Amino acid sequence: MAMMSGPMMGMMMLGGGLFMLLVVAVLVLALVALVKHLRGPA
Repeated sequence: MAMMSGPMMGMMMLGGGLFMLLVVAVLVLALVALVKHLRGPA
């Protein structure tokens, strides 16, 4: 890892982390909605 772009690397990692959190949150919400949908009619 070259230290010539420290702040830029930090911003990239922060953005990546936030993006991962967003993806995980969406997956969890979709899973909960699916479970509720499957349990509802049955």
